[in-house]
Amino acid sequence: MLETNKKYYRVERKAIAFLRFIFEAYDGIATVTSIDPGAGIVMLCIAPGCEAEVEGILDDLRNDMMIETRDEETIPFVP
Repeated sequence: MLETNKKYYRVERKAIAFLRFIFEAYDGIATVTSIDPGAGIVMLCIAPGCEAEVEGILDDLRNDMMIETRDEETIPFVP
């Protein structure tokens, strides 16, 4: 079984559902999990080999919304 690559981001609270819907539309490349919805912290579990595509999508979305990369150590609760 292949391991997913977990990355953490902070987005605007109102954008969490939108971000989830965007990645659901790209079937199988990543899943979005809310870690701390109040703070806008989400985790992306990225399928192996899809990292560049996910980064491309995030770069495009950054033109319209705030997306900040977070280190795992700065997240209060990591599943």
